[in-house]
Amino acid sequence: MVAGVAWALCAAVCMGTATVLQALGARRAAARESAGDARGRGRTVVEVLRGWPFLAGAGLDTVGFAAQVVALRLVPLFLVEAAVAASLAVTAVVGTAVLGLRLRRAEWGAVAVVCLGLATLAVSAGHAGDGHGDLGLRVAVLVASVLVVAGGWVVGGRLRRGRAVVLGAAAGLSFGLTAIAVRLLPDATVLGVPAQPSAYAVVVSGLGGYLLLVQALQSGSVTAATAAMVICETVWPGVFGVAWLGDGTRDGYEWLAVAGFVCCVGGGVALARFGEAGEGGGEVGGETRRGGGEAGGRAPGGAD
Repeated sequence: MVAGVAWALCAAVCMGTATVLQALGARRAAARESAGDARGRGRTVVEVLRGWPFLAGAGLDTVGFAAQVVALRLVPLFLVEAAVAASLAVTAVVGTAVLGLRLRRAEWGAVAVVCLGLATLAVSAGHAGDGHGDLGLRVAVLVASVLVVAGGWVVGGRLRRGRAVVLGAAAGLSFGLTAIAVRLLPDATVLGVPAQPSAYAVVVSGLGGYLLLVQALQSGSVTAATAAMVICETVWPGVFGVAWLGDGTRDGYEWLAVAGFVCCVGGGVALARFGEAGEGGGEVGGETRRGGGEAGGRAPGGAD
């Protein structure tokens, strides 16, 4: 149990820090474009992608996803997904040091609420259920992954209003399916994994969710997109784990676990405003305060 909590926290720290490093690379690209770099935008972006901030962020995202996979095999889904939502708190805190951003009192309060929620969940969560589902459930998750990605792409492309929310919600559903698919993977050999529908569901929902999130962040309110993503990738997978996979809490700690989960999700949604780019940002050290476009995205796995 302790090992699983440690892996979940590792995933949150890695993913949250990765977002800040990627934001650092985005700032450098924006600075070069503002300076009128003669090499052009295309070459500037390519250089940023090859620079150390982006590469370090990509590496941390990979480590974070691996840590999440391990945690999903050891502790309940609701604990792991709450930890992933808590990566927004890591992004906010690390962003103050690396990007020079400034947290308001309300945002520091949200960070404290997330930390309290994680501590509460760590105390109250039980062991992960031993249910892996049958072949029919694994196929259903794969089909659902395809439908969510395709449906989100088609519906989101036709909307003019609320597009960011719909795409963000679809990305969250996809990331939630990624976590469920990982849990549904049976204990098989390396050669046996390609024969499992769950393995393909991980790929489809993970990559598809990432593409949906990118589109959501480019479509409108970053706060709305991120909040929708956080809610959809945490709430329903946690319920699914309890209802279908046998996840549970320690005896007599059910309400404490619910309270901790609500704190993590609520704090994460509140911190989504920290990721807003261009909507009410203030001046910090002579720079426009930025977020989501710079410090509010995430990679699959998660998320982000």
